[in-house]
Amino acid sequence: MRALMVTIKIKAGHRDAFIEALLSDARGSVHDEPGCLRFDVLQDAREPNTIYLYEVYRDEAAIEAHRQAPHFVKWREIVKDWFDGDPAVHQCSTVFPSENAWEAVKPRV
Repeated sequence: MRALMVTIKIKAGHRDAFIEALLSDARGSVHDEPGCLRFDVLQDAREPNTIYLYEVYRDEAAIEAHRQAPHFVKWREIVKDWFDGDPAVHQCSTVFPSENAWEAVKPRV
């Protein structure tokens, strides 16, 4: 399994619209991408314009499919001017749950 941990800083005045667009991408990822096993969106408790994403994909092909998915392309176009700097992306390998357990934990939202 491949995981991404992403930190996004949003320009002041764009948070609500950014979150709305991001939630559309998150829902599309979970519902429409068989290789996307998790897509969590978190907001920093002290800095509301900082968002964290935790995404889990079956493999590198699933990550690439996500980057080509219509909902992701649409999201990137909508929010392209609202980033306060480049997102920090950390690529990880999952340790727990085990690879066999990931299908059982896929959210149904």
